Amino acid sequence: MTHTSSSFFLLDERIQRFIWAEGWESLREAQEVAIPPILQAKQDVIVAAATAAGKTEAAFLPALTRLLQMDQGGLIVYVSPLKALINDQFGRLERLCEQLDIPVWPWHGDISSSRKAKFLAKPEGVLLITPESLEAMLCNRGTAVAAIFEHLLYIIIDELHAFIGEERGKQVQSLMHRIETAISRRVARIGLSATLGDMSLAAEYLRQNNGEQVMIIQSDDSETELRIMVKGYEEPAAIRVPTSQPLEQPALKENLEAEEDQLTTPRLISTHIFNALRGSNNLIFPNSRREVERYTHLLAEQSAHLGIPNEFYPHHGNLSKEIREETERALKQNERPASAICTNTLELGIDIGAVKSIAQIGTPPSVASLRQRLGRSGRRKGEAAILRGYCIENALAPKATLETELRLETVKMAAMISLLLEGWFEPPRSSGAHFSTLIQQILSSIAQYGGLRVEQIYSLLCSLRAPFSVVSKSDFVTLIRVMGKRELLVQDSSGVLLHGQLGEKFVNHYTFYAAFPDEDEYSIIAGGNTLGTLPVDQLLMPGQRILFAGKTWLVEVIDEEKRTIYVKRASTNQPPLFKGEGGRTHTKVRQRMRELLASAEPLVYLDSVAHRFLNEGRENYNQRMMATTMLRDAGDSVRVFTWLGDAGNEALACLLTYHGFQALHHELGIEVKKAQNVEAEDIADALHDIALDDPPSPEELLKGVKNLAREKWDWVLPEDLLARSYASSHLDLDEALGWLRGE
Repeated sequence: MTHTSSSFFLLDERIQRFIWAEGWESLREAQEVAIPPILQAKQDVIVAAATAAGKTEAAFLPALTRLLQMDQGGLIVYVSPLKALINDQFGRLERLCEQLDIPVWPWHGDISSSRKAKFLAKPEGVLLITPESLEAMLCNRGTAVAAIFEHLLYIIIDELHAFIGEERGKQVQSLMHRIETAISRRVARIGLSATLGDMSLAAEYLRQNNGEQVMIIQSDDSETELRIMVKGYEEPAAIRVPTSQPLEQPALKENLEAEEDQLTTPRLISTHIFNALRGSNNLIFPNSRREVERYTHLLAEQSAHLGIPNEFYPHHGNLSKEIREETERALKQNERPASAICTNTLELGIDIGAVKSIAQIGTPPSVASLRQRLGRSGRRKGEAAILRGYCIENALAPKATLETELRLETVKMAAMISLLLEGWFEPPRSSGAHFSTLIQQILSSIAQYGGLRVEQIYSLLCSLRAPFSVVSKSDFVTLIRVMGKRELLVQDSSGVLLHGQLGEKFVNHYTFYAAFPDEDEYSIIAGGNTLGTLPVDQLLMPGQRILFAGKTWLVEVIDEEKRTIYVKRASTNQPPLFKGEGGRTHTKVRQRMRELLASAEPLVYLDSVAHRFLNEGRENYNQRMMATTMLRDAGDSVRVFTWLGDAGNEALACLLTYHGFQALHHELGIEVKKAQNVEAEDIADALHDIALDDPPSPEELLKGVKNLAREKWDWVLPEDLLARSYASSHLDLDEALGWLRGE
């Protein structure tokens, strides 16, 4: 350890000896800066640094030192979004804390009740816990909450970016506030994150309505070299069919299907991945669980064909815990190489050891997600972080869609990489109303205190420094009344609110503690046949086109109660408007796509096929005069090109629908159906009028619109609050109106 480190000598001597024994040459930049303020236990701090930059140690080394200075046992609460991350942190902390004689308590659904009872008998040391388990603790041990957290010194929130703007994040805010209320004092909060697009929003999240007091430590202590390559693959326009035999013969159909399978783009991509990655540890990110299964099968098949051990393992949320853990163990052990084909389940900081490279099949959900994924590579000293991207485009046929002509998959991937290299990524979404989580927290608070009066709940959850301070008294009263009508609450003769019959049933079930629902998936049915399920995270309407199982379908009916979408095949020359791949695109990404199409500069990280795609997109962008085209007549509809993000496009579509048009948003803007006697000029006039008018309220804008319920308790909300809730998290009216007004 270098003698220039002043922070090192602030740590407890036993921790200093542990660092020496571990062979550290010096403290990392984030640790050097974070240790003094965290050691004081008076300051809220955010440590934002690259993956593997030592953020966890930056928080725990001074926090444990402070604990050792206490005359009586103190407590550190570490909140993690994942059980697996808690298990990892336990393994990392236990070795150090054994030497310090500080107990470490992992607490989640897989921990035995006897072990939890030992912590409750003497609540000190380090408690590693999920938000759901912390919720259960407050709910079920209400009278003991103050005693459990009496000596609490720090609350550490890991993977802060995973919470901000989400229902679960609002839950964590509320839990921190409720703990501080129970012990009648402020506790130092520490946020750890590798991905934060707006530090002021992050600070405001950590200490609501007092974010300016949060100390922000940003470290660029990373000299990792980046190596990026994007390969392009073209889907053939048609499969050549032999004409010597009729297609009806089953044997011929099977042969054709087998031949087609040998030529599919996924098989070509899997072959490249197999040859490039075999022999090392890697993470492979397709864009859905279905694609994870497909590529796992293709890669395992190639191993079997060559008669060699399989190195490729699946990892996604629908797999059993045993299968996921098998994949994690394979990545951690050093005896033989292993690669995981995964969804965002391996984006967060689970310790899977060092991986050599990241493979991204198709465009990632966001730039922030891409950054988080890439941060898993290049963690060993002297190693580069490697990204392999795979873009798939349809062949340019006579009736190719505009999206195909512009090569949008390749352009979007290039735009995201371009922004990543500039250090930009999406700021956290922080505008949500969170009425759903407020309902949960009302029920939970009543459980904690055994009943509360209306004014007590409002003061606890909605006062100035409380997590739901933006909720007005009138909205709060409306919510309490509707919860009463839904039998979630009852009021006794003294005015105290208690759980109603239905409320008691919910609160006493283990699923209550989660603020989020199971992933909202709709069954897709065509002609009486179930095609599968599709996650839905945006507004869907009859008449909209969706992509499913590689085909475009027209939505006919949406049955919300049965979570079912009835569809029929769309004509082949109609592009889908909704692809169901998750992730909402930010305006900055679309604007960068437009800049790349208008440019002539080559991109060094594209291979020859991907660069051909980019050049073809640029040629078609120029030929179709897209730089100056706002409206395009498409026969039975008019396409409006905004180049806005999804929130702005969806808001614009809602504005047009409110004014009597049938409008749906898509990748480049919106599409407006032509009704009788309606032409492109009428739609242009309507857009002009909307720009001049005062915008309607969310309640007016979404009146009568179905398919708005997204969050766990949205079914409780009256129509006006549901509309405001959806608008607050999914629509950007200001951006839509700004575009209309040329601002």
